[in-house]
Amino acid sequence: MTKKRTTRDKAERVKTAKGRKTSSTQWLKRQLNDPYVAKAQMEGYRGRAAYKLIELNEKLDILKPNLMVVDLGAAPGGWTQVAAQKGCKVVGLDILPMDPIEGAMLIEMDFMDDDAPDRLRAAMAEMNEGSEMADLVISDMAPNTIGHRNTDHLRIMALVELAYHFAKEVLKPEGTFIAKVRQGGTENDLLAQMKQDFKTTKHIKPPASRKESAETYLIAQGFRG
Repeated sequence: MTKKRTTRDKAERVKTAKGRKTSSTQWLKRQLNDPYVAKAQMEGYRGRAAYKLIELNEKLDILKPNLMVVDLGAAPGGWTQVAAQKGCKVVGLDILPMDPIEGAMLIEMDFMDDDAPDRLRAAMAEMNEGSEMADLVISDMAPNTIGHRNTDHLRIMALVELAYHFAKEVLKPEGTFIAKVRQGGTENDLLAQMKQDFKTTKHIKPPASRKESAETYLIAQGFRG
């Protein structure tokens, strides 16, 4: 008697196409077998990353109606979707184009451009009755990695520092800053500064963050202003 295969047995397989890099094949296989990818497609989110913010919010309860949220590195828009669905006013920025999201204003621009902070403030004022202040600044920005641990760490920390300095300029008292960093922690000098500027700081790796990934999230709450 032939044993009937169950859904669990049917892990998706990806054939290594001629000319496709092994890393690309591995990525495709991981995507096809990722339950978060399937869930995102079923529930209408633009990517699995949406569940990282959903899980962070379940722990921290930070997304509430009418809060002003700035989403840095927003593409393809999963985090912006989650915040907007919670009733937040959201300004999202990314160097990549994004389709419109109800309840959000999206800016296609490199955050490292000199004009980016002013563009963000103008958008916040337009959405928030003239106020350029935010309740929450979230950053899922990440540079292209090269596979060299120290260099990749320096690159992502440079983005975290830029996001942090912008957050300090626009956050309301008691505001929250969230940024993606690499495991191994935040630079000591920056973390020490954050501990002075915020009441609490901690690192959280949400379940939706792949176990093999070096990413984790820095959470700073209670901005002292």
